[in-house]
Amino acid sequence: MDWNFSTAEELVAAMRAGEVTSVELTDEAIARIERDDKTINAVCVPDFDGARAAAHRADRARARGEDRPLLGVPVTVKESNDIAGLPTTWGMPEHRDNVPSEDGMQVSRLRAAGAVVLGKTNVPLGLQDIQSFNEIYGTTNNPWDHDRTSGGSSGGSAAALASGFGALSIGSDLAGSLRTPAHFCGVYAHKPTVGLAATRSMVAPPPAAPLPVDLDLAVVGPMARTARDLTLLLDIMAGPDPLTHGKAYNLTLPPARHQRLSDFRVLVLDEHPNLATGTAVRAGVNRVADALIEGGARVERHSPLLPDLAEAATLYMHLLFSGSVAVFAVEAYEQLQARAAELSEDDRSLDAARLRAMVSSHRDWIQTINDRELHRHGWRQFFAEFDAVVCPITPTPAFPHDHDPDLLGRRIDIDGVDYPYFDQLVWAGLATMPGLPATAIPTGPSPEGLPVGVQLIGPMFEDRTPLRLAELLEESIGGFQAPRGAGI
Repeated sequence: MDWNFSTAEELVAAMRAGEVTSVELTDEAIARIERDDKTINAVCVPDFDGARAAAHRADRARARGEDRPLLGVPVTVKESNDIAGLPTTWGMPEHRDNVPSEDGMQVSRLRAAGAVVLGKTNVPLGLQDIQSFNEIYGTTNNPWDHDRTSGGSSGGSAAALASGFGALSIGSDLAGSLRTPAHFCGVYAHKPTVGLAATRSMVAPPPAAPLPVDLDLAVVGPMARTARDLTLLLDIMAGPDPLTHGKAYNLTLPPARHQRLSDFRVLVLDEHPNLATGTAVRAGVNRVADALIEGGARVERHSPLLPDLAEAATLYMHLLFSGSVAVFAVEAYEQLQARAAELSEDDRSLDAARLRAMVSSHRDWIQTINDRELHRHGWRQFFAEFDAVVCPITPTPAFPHDHDPDLLGRRIDIDGVDYPYFDQLVWAGLATMPGLPATAIPTGPSPEGLPVGVQLIGPMFEDRTPLRLAELLEESIGGFQAPRGAGI
């Protein structure tokens, strides 16, 4: 039997039943990577010897009667995760020789759960792109169309899952970095509530010390081929950093608000005031809306309780881009200041918002933080009446590779009309700016045969609610499909 596209749940059950061993699963996964990853380039730092040794340990542990949540399950992790003895570069050539001496927080939790780590997956330079390519490891291609991107910055992880390279992966999300690759590659991902899962040794670029870092927006989260596997992995990843909260601190997530589709109250959005939504993505949103209505859910298309989307986008761009330039050289920062000084006062575009953010003062930051709290309060009021929001992740399916080094000068084509490249982040920012949980799910192919996904945004620290909704929708509209020619 070919196990490469089996779920983590199925693999655990099969190993418990004695139908397969971890060594067999690991050898099969390695063989598939060696055969197919030449064209995908998802697994940029393989650790096959380490994986085989871990698989042997897992089989011996199971023979002794041990049973852990992921015992013997082959997985991958994003390159930005520290793994002892393997390079952590973030795709930055100056750090190609950075080799940590200990595992990062989430890798440690994976290993404690019994997972077998096959290797690390590709990322963009500095994790700062919606694509995954860099000078060290090259370009990761979309398994559905090699001329298109797999997304970023967890693009290697999404491509690995879609290609059958391991049952699970872990990534991070600041600007849709979990959700966008999932959408582009047809898999599942969950951006947890901010602060839910410890980020140490994953969200600070090398050669930073392995200490806790609060980057305000950034989270780490699970990726999988089913919604149930997302929950399985989130339960392993969740929990604060003992260095900041102490070992006695415990966080228990409340159960999902509902178990039946008919009990959910959902707002469906497919329009944003700052940019268009492409036809293929709008169709995906509507497929989910139709399934919700058919399942008896209460579905609305408008609500006065929804926080202002345009203001939310501007706040998000301020928080995101003011942080992104913190490590810029003085000369580059001064050039940005000169460009910002030339802006017209009445220029309210997102391009202008990004430029102003990159040279903003601490005074501006404090005001933005205060404005964000007003939005968070608005979301609390909203989620008293609704359980989830269904909306796009980006306005288009995966786009062709674009390696123009001028990121601010790039454009994104939405049904034949060009928009600034980074404007497409507004949908990802809808959940990121206030710190809300969001689950990315596949909705079926575009007319071109490319995957299309949507995100299910839920209430803060109620991650199980959008995750449960994802499970129910998977039952009604279907879920992951292997890329053409991949075979199952």
